[in-house]
Amino acid sequence: MVVREVRHEQRAFTLIELLVVIAIVAIMAAILFPVFIRSKEAGKRIACLSNMKQLGMAVMMYGDSHDGFLPMATNFAEPPESPLRLWTGQVHPYIGNQQLVSCPSQPGKYGETWAERAEMTIGYSGATAYDPNGCDENDPDPIGCEGFTRPASVRSMDRPADIGLFADTPGGPVSAKYRGYTFSPYSGADDPLDPRMGAPLCSDRDLVLELNNLPPSRLKPIFARHQKRGDDRGFTNVMFADGHAKGYSAKSINAKSAGAAILWRFR
Repeated sequence: MVVREVRHEQRAFTLIELLVVIAIVAIMAAILFPVFIRSKEAGKRIACLSNMKQLGMAVMMYGDSHDGFLPMATNFAEPPESPLRLWTGQVHPYIGNQQLVSCPSQPGKYGETWAERAEMTIGYSGATAYDPNGCDENDPDPIGCEGFTRPASVRSMDRPADIGLFADTPGGPVSAKYRGYTFSPYSGADDPLDPRMGAPLCSDRDLVLELNNLPPSRLKPIFARHQKRGDDRGFTNVMFADGHAKGYSAKSINAKSAGAAILWRFR
């Protein structure tokens, strides 16, 4: 009997087949990587929104404990070394966690002192600032006003659901004119129909860098950092006086479109 030897040939991949596989993997990576980045950024934006909502709750608790008066973005009656000069020191008993005042998309530094106010990345409306030597809210200077002669009160607000109190802000060194702890509602263009809707300076670009020739009081912009592209389609979160929060593109805020009819200058 003749025994035949059976040979099993092992066929290897050809160079062309390997190149095709590599090309397919590269294409899939190119498709999925931006999706992954967007998903990661969306998660940070949601976390930032959650921080703002908790800050909103802290503001309302502060108001309940202070006869309806809001925390002051800056209390110029307090000396610079006092933690109560900044809104962070005023609401700190109601939040506990210092990380709430920063956005995960751009982690900042908790502003505990006047010298540390610049590096925060969630800002509070400068319309709440108090300065006994400041401007009268019935006749404010829309550009130079950095504080009113009376603290802001929720009892004087007729549309709290439309009043923007918190937003994303650029943070950085105070020497570079950053003031991340606050944004100025009076830094942007006026609205000819309703002065209260005059929007702050707002962009998905860092306007502190772009407009560094201006004094800090003329800056204090909103930074629409989420999904930013440099064309103002990036988003900022906005927390309102009634406690709810929502995201808006810089483009919609500047054009007051897509539901972005926000009352920034409520005083």
